[in-house]
Amino acid sequence: MGTADWLSEDEGNYLVKVARSTINNRLNKVEQPPIDGKDLPEKFQEQLGTFVTITIDGNLRGCIGHIIPRETVIEGIRENAINAAFRDPRFPPLTKEEFDKIEIEISILTAPQELTYSDADDLLNKLRPGVDGVIIKKGYHEATFLPQVWDQLPDREEFLTHLCMKAGLSHDSWRKEKLQVSTYQVQAFEEGEAK
Repeated sequence: MGTADWLSEDEGNYLVKVARSTINNRLNKVEQPPIDGKDLPEKFQEQLGTFVTITIDGNLRGCIGHIIPRETVIEGIRENAINAAFRDPRFPPLTKEEFDKIEIEISILTAPQELTYSDADDLLNKLRPGVDGVIIKKGYHEATFLPQVWDQLPDREEFLTHLCMKAGLSHDSWRKEKLQVSTYQVQAFEEGEAK
C-alpha cells in the first residue's frame, strides 16, 4: 500500500474515534461491542501494522503497536488503544480523570523493508527524516521509532542514538556494529482532526 492516501480523512478519523471509544469502554467497564465487518470499508479488514499513541498536553502518555500485523486494521486499533492506555510499561494505567485530557493518534504502517547499507555513514545517508519509521535489531534487542519521532529528534545521529538506547543497546551501536535495519512508512491521523 502507498500510505499517503490509503485511508481517506473520514476513514482515518473514524479509526481515531474507535480508539477513543475503546479506551472509554474499558475505563467504564463496558463490554466492547463486536466488530461488524460488513458495514465497514474493506480496507479495515486488511492486515497491516498499527500503532496508537496517547499524549496529554503534548507529552507522551502511552504508545504501543504492532509493526508486523497480527490482526486486521480495525482489530489492531482496538487492541493497541487498550495497550497504549493501560499496558505501556513506561506509564501507570490511564485513569478516568485523565481521559478528558488525552489526545489520540493512530498510525497505519506499510510492511517493513530491509535497508541495506555498507557503514554508519551510508546508513545515515539512506534514512529519510520525517518519512521513514525505523526498526533496528541485533540479537534479542529490537526497537522502532515511528516517523513522527523525527519531529522530536530531527538529527539522524541523535535519532539512531536514542533508538539504540530504546533497544537496550549501547548508544553508539549504530556506528560500531552491524545492525539489521528496516524502514516503513506511516499514514497517521490525530484526534485534533477528528474531534
